[in-house]
Amino acid sequence: MWLFRRKGASGFSSSSTAEEVTHGIDGSGLTAIVTGASSGIGSETSRVLALRGVHVIMAVRNMTAGKDVRDAIVKEIPAAKVDTMELDLSSLASVKKFASEFKSSGRPLNLLINNAGIMATPFMLSKDNIELQFATNHLGHFLLTNLLLDKMKETARKTKSEGRIVNVSSEGHRFAYSEGIRFDRINDPKSYGSYGAYGQSKLANILHANELTRRLKEDGVDITANSLHPGTITTNLFRHMGIFNGFVGSLGKLMLKNVPQGASTTCYVALNPQVKGVSGEYFSDNNLATPSAMAKDMDLAKRLWDFSMDLVK
Repeated sequence: MWLFRRKGASGFSSSSTAEEVTHGIDGSGLTAIVTGASSGIGSETSRVLALRGVHVIMAVRNMTAGKDVRDAIVKEIPAAKVDTMELDLSSLASVKKFASEFKSSGRPLNLLINNAGIMATPFMLSKDNIELQFATNHLGHFLLTNLLLDKMKETARKTKSEGRIVNVSSEGHRFAYSEGIRFDRINDPKSYGSYGAYGQSKLANILHANELTRRLKEDGVDITANSLHPGTITTNLFRHMGIFNGFVGSLGKLMLKNVPQGASTTCYVALNPQVKGVSGEYFSDNNLATPSAMAKDMDLAKRLWDFSMDLVK
């Protein structure tokens, strides 16, 4: 990471770690859900939030891997409050089951970190017959957020503390299909491109946060919603990307972020007091950033919301 060290207005940079951007912050009394928490930046996000006193619910597809990560966190941080719950974001039934079980637990919810994702997969359909990247990266999180929103509103009202929803997007949103979201061809295998579909799903993450912000402000609720680019990180997200995966493995240590750096912007947006009251924004390298013009299109965001609602009904 010797290539990128300049600090931004926040005082942090691309080489800042998750521990550094949350240094001195007391998260005790807060409860967070982190999706995709069994590996990569999801596991590091969970570890650092737990280090700061947050009660972390690790939402994971692979419960064995999730419990291994949980045990490692508790071994390092004996006072950590960490639980695992099963969640497969590519299945709407699994999302509904997770949300129902979480709400039945009686726990509050301050932070929802929509982190899980897949990248550049071959064309596949989800269990609900929706293109897999769109289903996993956007639609599962869209439904999860909607199902947990009343719990977040209740928590914000009772505790008088700001709730935060964090969508982990990507600079890959700039490489979405030319029309942005293919509403009429979401499942078309003939026109499918693995990178265009990934970009579409990451664009959807930003549009979702922006439309959610508009709705939350209309309701006068003390909950923010932001999106972010974590950086290009040496994780297993690249496993479907052939030769580029080899590049990541061989040169990644010189040019790309490591996992503690990759999780930093998520932890910054979730916990840092500098972000209090900030909503509908896009962050990169622990600072405000500017997404594509399409990502700021509020008409497109509204259309995506309505389209997503129809799909999850």
